[in-house]
Amino acid sequence: MTEGNDSVFDGAAAAREHPVASVARNGGSTIVSLAGELDLYNAHVVRDALEEAALESPQRLVVDLSEVKFVDSTALGVLIEARTKMPNRRAFLLAAPGLETRRALKISGLDRHFSVHDRIETAIE
Repeated sequence: MTEGNDSVFDGAAAAREHPVASVARNGGSTIVSLAGELDLYNAHVVRDALEEAALESPQRLVVDLSEVKFVDSTALGVLIEARTKMPNRRAFLLAAPGLETRRALKISGLDRHFSVHDRIETAIE
């Protein structure tokens, strides 16, 4: 690779969306909104945000996936790991996955192990 190509890749990495769009608290629920492409390159950022939220022991930890465009196996592993940090693993909920994210959950079999809700509001209730 030439040096010029490296700068193209650096620019693409800089243009990527931050994977953690927001963290909000709503009563006993914490909502972590993720966005963009979740993969090997930013899994550590997602892991840190979810771990921090889980350590607060909310009644529900809702992961908003509505703005996620792509998720790889590393990021799916981060979701599994984050759920193990919750005292009540059933309180770890996924919400509003798009078509591609839903497909990744189904192919991996994780849709059978996570509580997946079509809307954030139903996950919070």
